Amino acid sequence: MAQIPTSAIAAAGLVGGYATARWTGRRPLGGVVLAAAGTLAGREWHRRTSPTTTALLGTAYVAAFAGSHPLAKKIGAWPAVFTAAAAMAAASYAAADRQS
Repeated sequence: MAQIPTSAIAAAGLVGGYATARWTGRRPLGGVVLAAAGTLAGREWHRRTSPTTTALLGTAYVAAFAGSHPLAKKIGAWPAVFTAAAAMAAASYAAADRQS
């Protein structure tokens, strides 16, 4: 069975969470998408890496979400979300996907 790269899951969670919140007008619904993708990625990080790496990647996921907000004031909402998603995808690939 082919594994979905955690980098794709994490990036999709950030982009999909924002898109859901923006297009539905319901921020909590975007949070559900963000949390679901984060949970799925976290389970895979836990399976593929050490507990320390899992915790670091989970922290990075939350930081990417939080960091996109002030960044959006400087470069715009969508560019900030894509920047945060790209940074998270790179971190996840380097720490978890490249080894698989």
